[in-house]
Amino acid sequence: MPDAYEVWKHEALDFTNWLAKEENLELLSDEVGIDISLLQTEASVGKFNVDILAEETNTDRKIVIENQLEATDHDHLGKIITYASGFDAEFIIWIVKSVRDEHKQAIDWLNEHTDQKINIFAIQMEVWQIGDSSCAPKFNIIAQPNDWAKAVKKSTSTSPELSATKMLQLEFWTKFREYVQDNKHQIKLRKANPQHWYDISFGSSNAHIGLTVNSQTNQLGCEIYISDSKDIYYGLETNKDEIESKLNEKLEWEALPDKKASRIKLYTNGELKKQDNWEEYHHWLCEKALDFQNVFGKAVKNIN
Repeated sequence: MPDAYEVWKHEALDFTNWLAKEENLELLSDEVGIDISLLQTEASVGKFNVDILAEETNTDRKIVIENQLEATDHDHLGKIITYASGFDAEFIIWIVKSVRDEHKQAIDWLNEHTDQKINIFAIQMEVWQIGDSSCAPKFNIIAQPNDWAKAVKKSTSTSPELSATKMLQLEFWTKFREYVQDNKHQIKLRKANPQHWYDISFGSSNAHIGLTVNSQTNQLGCEIYISDSKDIYYGLETNKDEIESKLNEKLEWEALPDKKASRIKLYTNGELKKQDNWEEYHHWLCEKALDFQNVFGKAVKNIN
């Protein structure tokens, strides 16, 4: 197995610039389950610079990424906390050659004792090479947030923010992730959150797939959410008949002319509280997400 410094001679000049490329951030995104969009490399926090400042696609939640192509140390542990506080980041990703036991324990402790908004990952990066092929990175999660433990802790604290419904939503999306992974479907998964929606990227910075479970109307939904591009919406609407034919579904088309966003929606019945039906719900959501990903992914590319 090649050493990282054999591939990237300089951590800041070589590895950070390599990781900042869209296709390489996607590799990291796939591992941690967060859609990562680059904002800036070497972003300043006072006298210090974080290697990569990014955000979660479609939510704008800040992500700091610190690279260390050697074993973890106290200095970098302090730096990642400084960077996170400076940018009010909700995700901290520390990429290293190896994680010392005491630093894994520290990160696990921080993930357990901070609130749900703070999520810290320690990622061990290996470099793989088979025969004469090009070297390829392999990201391995060594420490990560325990979402369910945090939610339980928050629900039993004095904070009323996480209601019984929110707890149920978190469990619903957590089990949805497990369903997709168990069935090996090609869906870009993100972290589960206690909310009624779950966003999925399908290759466009202007649009994403939104899955919903509405406890008030007892409906499941799959939609294309276009954040700020009427050109994309009307381009898709021009091909409405063809799109609906490929999906074999009648969709709700909402141009929302007075707003920046536009939506294209599909609904079915589904009651969040009926946990015995969750596998059926997860199957429907997964099937529609795959269909939308395939049909709308190609359609949006043709517009662009």
